[in-house]
Amino acid sequence: MENRLAVKVYYEDTDALGVVYYANYLKYFERSRTELIAGMGKTVREWNEDGYNFVVVKMTIKFHQPGKLGDECEVRTKIVPGSDYKLKMHQRLYRGEQLLTEADVHIACLDEDLTIRELPEMLVVWDDD
Repeated sequence: MENRLAVKVYYEDTDALGVVYYANYLKYFERSRTELIAGMGKTVREWNEDGYNFVVVKMTIKFHQPGKLGDECEVRTKIVPGSDYKLKMHQRLYRGEQLLTEADVHIACLDEDLTIRELPEMLVVWDDD
């Protein structure tokens, strides 16, 4: 499953050089992850109410090209094979077909007591090989 989220770069997203401030890529990626999960039938808030709390435990980012003021971009987020306890997502930000930034994100699931728990079955993706 893949989510595609349109993102426009506003003045508030940029630094003094008119390029996207590096930390703002995290916001774009978070929005796309949230929409991907919601597209599977439950909002993040509903998962939280059911005792599933998602937390980022690891993220690696590679910056290829800068996003610039006024750019119309697209975040593409895909769940990749993982385990019962860790959700893995590969995320890419494009301007047209030009790759700007990509990230690999590892997400754990915690219960109300902040103890690790298994992911909901519908979010576990296994390799077909």
